[in-house]
Amino acid sequence: MSMAIANAIVQPVEREDYLNKEHGIGSWLFTTDHKRIALLYLISITIFFFIGGFFALLIRLELLTPAGDLVQADTYNKLFTQHGMVMVFFFLIPSIPAVLGNFLVPMMIGAKDLAFPRVNLLSWYLYIIGAIMMLHCMLTGGVDTGWTFYTPFSTAFTNTKIVEAGLAIFVAGFSSILTGLNFVVTIHRMRAPGMTWSRLPLFIWAHYATSVIQILGTPVIAITIVLVAAERALHLGIFDPRLGGDPLLFQHLFWFYSHPAVYIMILPSMGIISEIIACFSRKRIFGYHFVALSSMAIAVFGFIVWAHHMFVAGISLYAALVFSLLSYSVAVPSAVKVFNWTATLYKGSIHYDAPMLYAFGFLGLFTIGGLTGLFLAALGIDVHVTDTYFVVAHFHYIMVGGALMAYLGGMHFWWPKISGRLYPEGWARLAALIVFIGFNLTFFPQFILGYVGMPRRYYQYPAEFQVLNVLSTAGATVLGVGYLLPMIYFLWSMRYGKRAPDNPWQAAGLEWKTQSPPTTFNFEEEPVVTWEAYNYDEIDAGQKQEVKVVG
Repeated sequence: MSMAIANAIVQPVEREDYLNKEHGIGSWLFTTDHKRIALLYLISITIFFFIGGFFALLIRLELLTPAGDLVQADTYNKLFTQHGMVMVFFFLIPSIPAVLGNFLVPMMIGAKDLAFPRVNLLSWYLYIIGAIMMLHCMLTGGVDTGWTFYTPFSTAFTNTKIVEAGLAIFVAGFSSILTGLNFVVTIHRMRAPGMTWSRLPLFIWAHYATSVIQILGTPVIAITIVLVAAERALHLGIFDPRLGGDPLLFQHLFWFYSHPAVYIMILPSMGIISEIIACFSRKRIFGYHFVALSSMAIAVFGFIVWAHHMFVAGISLYAALVFSLLSYSVAVPSAVKVFNWTATLYKGSIHYDAPMLYAFGFLGLFTIGGLTGLFLAALGIDVHVTDTYFVVAHFHYIMVGGALMAYLGGMHFWWPKISGRLYPEGWARLAALIVFIGFNLTFFPQFILGYVGMPRRYYQYPAEFQVLNVLSTAGATVLGVGYLLPMIYFLWSMRYGKRAPDNPWQAAGLEWKTQSPPTTFNFEEEPVVTWEAYNYDEIDAGQKQEVKVVG
């Protein structure tokens, strides 16, 4: 007996983590562990990312030549519609909150789980139900209205699967609402002792602001979709002018949600970038309080700029002027973040690991997307470039160049914590470079195409636009390779990667004080926070002191 005790002391039993504690599909499908639910979301949204990417590939192949010689016009309409619906509602909106947010929010504030674990699992099931409905819709006819479902075309002039697609988005919307509600309650009620609002990581501030938008904005799009279905089924005069309805009402309701939805996609990305830049420059975030409050300001401003999508839709000139001015104002809190990140980098001890390369890519691409957004906020320019490829390029520089670059950066940053394994750093850096080059080759030519007048959503175009379209399609091929690489080496690392230490980046934050991967309830003891956020000066000073002592 004494020998067994001695052996246990010398060789302690390895702690079980959330990946290895229980096996079998049932233990995953009925789990309430926020980390496992995050992985369920990761698998789900990755599948839909590649489905949406497949539609994008077909679009770019069609646009290789000026003639519509790959698919018919009706099929092309369904391709860009389904690409938009899948990417917006089933990838971009849920990706960071549902995956990285679910995994990290409790750990970052020192909690064992989210406030409502069963509701968290329900949100994933709602996402899956909506996703299956959308898959069935696409396989049995699809939708051809564009992802915006503009009326009266969607209510009176198309026979495609509008109602089914709308209901799929309606169900998935409740998943978004429940996730946001869970985050708000968790952040308010479950912070560890000492984790004051002024010590919260900026990742948490970003998710708190995002959750407010999800809770307040998502019900609007949900009821709008219900009204479209009701008008189609019951011939009510809500949006159809032939029945006494107002099509502009639909646009007001749709964009009241869908513009804030842009910030559901981009605010969590900004939280990721704050964490990465602080870690890999070994500095506190410059102007922490301004960056935190700018997240809340973006959430507020996001609700009062929706009509800049409607400058050519028939709203009054005075309303257009007001919304143009407000649209410029929303750029201010975003600029605060970019300038403060840049100031953080100044004289920092910068490390060019893969997450930092993605952060640099985000800074460049998001800045281009933001600056071109100012062009679209200007009435005189917007009239000329509305519904051209200029809008397509701007949107993708924000959503893909911004949100997706940050998502990949976050996945690389926290992958050792998620999986307990290290990925091959050289391949990761190569993938970041390929994504950056492929993205710019894909979408920068589209700014020029839009400026010279090529409309979006057309499957035929004048021959003089072909060179730029060929460049864009070639870039999309490179971009696709860049997106495939991380999936390959992440999966490879799960089996062959080196075991990750608890804190491979020597990063600040409570999530790095757990083992890799974390135990089911994250912390063996409730942590007590006595330090300020991003205390890299103290961390690095402590490491230097340890080196001196060892020496």
